[in-house]
Amino acid sequence: MKQVQKGFTLIELMIVVAIIGILAAVAIPAYQDYIVKAKLSKVSASVDPVKLAVAMYYQEQGSMPTTADAWTTIGLPSTGPTLGTEVASISQTATTGALVVTLQNIKTGIDTTTITMTPSTTAGQSAMSWTNTCTSTDTILKKYFTC
Repeated sequence: MKQVQKGFTLIELMIVVAIIGILAAVAIPAYQDYIVKAKLSKVSASVDPVKLAVAMYYQEQGSMPTTADAWTTIGLPSTGPTLGTEVASISQTATTGALVVTLQNIKTGIDTTTITMTPSTTAGQSAMSWTNTCTSTDTILKKYFTC
């Protein structure tokens, strides 16, 4: 008589466990990077209205704001911009219009670091470009903000 197999062998189960382990070893770091990128996206979304306000001020006045943290000067509430949980603070440098963004709640190597966003304009053009400088050496942050 032919014997019918009623389950999986130990070897088959060990192969399945090994495959799941390999997939988990690859997927978990990638997932953690996606979480960091999502948080950096929230930082960018928090800073964009401030960058727009500085650009509008420059276009209307022909110069950068002359006092640091003069939020009402650039059309924002006197308490400053609304910040997300990933942005500890945003401050404005006098005369240059540069924004200094301090980060929090993102990742151990990124928290408490700053990104300095410096505006630059070309004479005769209304477009403004921003150059970023980071104090962190984290590759994800440097790649996301191109600094």
